[in-house]
Amino acid sequence: MIKSMTGYASLTRDDETVTMTVTVKSVNHRFLDLQLRIPPTLGTLESRVRAIVQQRVARGRVEVTVSVQQRRVPSLDVELNEPFLEALGGALDRARERGHIAGPMTPADLLRFPQALSIREKQPELAQEADMLPRLEAAVGAAVESLDAMRLKEGEFLRADLDARRDLLGSLFERVHAGSETGMDALRVRLAERVKSLRTEPLADETLIAQEIARFVGRSDITEEVVRFRGHLEHWKALSESAEPCGRKLDFLLQEMNREVNTVGSKAEGSTVSELVVSLKAELEKMREQVQNVE
Repeated sequence: MIKSMTGYASLTRDDETVTMTVTVKSVNHRFLDLQLRIPPTLGTLESRVRAIVQQRVARGRVEVTVSVQQRRVPSLDVELNEPFLEALGGALDRARERGHIAGPMTPADLLRFPQALSIREKQPELAQEADMLPRLEAAVGAAVESLDAMRLKEGEFLRADLDARRDLLGSLFERVHAGSETGMDALRVRLAERVKSLRTEPLADETLIAQEIARFVGRSDITEEVVRFRGHLEHWKALSESAEPCGRKLDFLLQEMNREVNTVGSKAEGSTVSELVVSLKAELEKMREQVQNVE
């Protein structure tokens, strides 16, 4: 299967207690390199997040970021500073006795003294990990599924391009084969003329001449390379149609095809072969760059 290693997905899930946001992005990498950024309170759930990603992603540098925000409305704690109030009450009683003030102390009076009351916001209790696990699994699973859909879509474009280039490779290589056959025919004619001239020489050894001709023709024959290259093209097609990730296997096939092209370039006869070999190598390099994006 041709699937891109590049993708991005982000989603937010809300319920009555928390807001959870999951962001997943991936880029090219030789292997699976998974980077997790999750709240410390969910640290023990990291292995589960890794397992969810590994079920859908085989290769690439993947960054998963999880943020959790509590949504419970905080309650208030109101605390009286009793030692301060006792001291304040005693002072007020003495002031009344001396006629400095009159009347009892009211709640409004208390609010005028910051030291009298301590009002704090009670922090809500954090959700337990056991309660968070199903929410986390659902959110991460949905985000990874969205990422995978994007990678598949990108993979369709990659496959269209690579299929076209594979067909061009096959066409170019068949032209190399045809050019080589034409070159071999011309070589046989030249050799036949050379043998004819050698036979006129009195010291010529017919056996040695025949052996040299056979060796020369054998070194110029590319039948094995043609068969292997055609096989690589068929193997490529099978890999791209299979359900398994194939990026690394396709990269290996390109190395093998490049090796066959190099061998053909050094062996094949024909005036057009060299130019076609250059075109083949250029196309293989373009395919190699594209395959670096394939999972």
